[in-house]
Amino acid sequence: MDERWVLNASPVIALAHAGHTHLIAALSEQAVIPEAVAAEVRAGPPDDPARQWIEAGFAVVIGTPAPPPELLAWDLGAGETAVLAHAMAIPGWIAVLDDGAARKCARSFRVPTLGTLGIIVRAKQRGLIPSAADVIKALRSAGLRVDDRLVQAVLREAVDEDWPAAESRA
Repeated sequence: MDERWVLNASPVIALAHAGHTHLIAALSEQAVIPEAVAAEVRAGPPDDPARQWIEAGFAVVIGTPAPPPELLAWDLGAGETAVLAHAMAIPGWIAVLDDGAARKCARSFRVPTLGTLGIIVRAKQRGLIPSAADVIKALRSAGLRVDDRLVQAVLREAVDEDWPAAESRA
């Protein structure tokens, strides 16, 4: 648990809606949320679980350095840009985001990334959850969009679980 994570909104929202934000603290030595991400989450309704999680003080909200021009050229959202600006400015941080364009950008700058599925795999591998497939089903019910084939491959290779496509949409 020696990882430091800087989180984007999508993983926080998905984990909060599925009741699994505790995995953030359980799997990372330190986790922070840029103010731009916190503002995005706080824009949700007052009863939103992710908003409540942040407002209850479970998240460490930080300012971020000004993004370099080469990052701004990617024209990502404010949250993704802030996450990557932090990870680029302070080596050793992992950018936790699901957005495909943001992950591609991170790869181009050699910023390590982790997505919501990766968090669930790590939780299963460390014995924090009994079934990764069950948590992924809860995440999907909470609004996380992820391809069945990707889930099948990740579960089979990483945690030796099955993902029956017919059941995944139930």
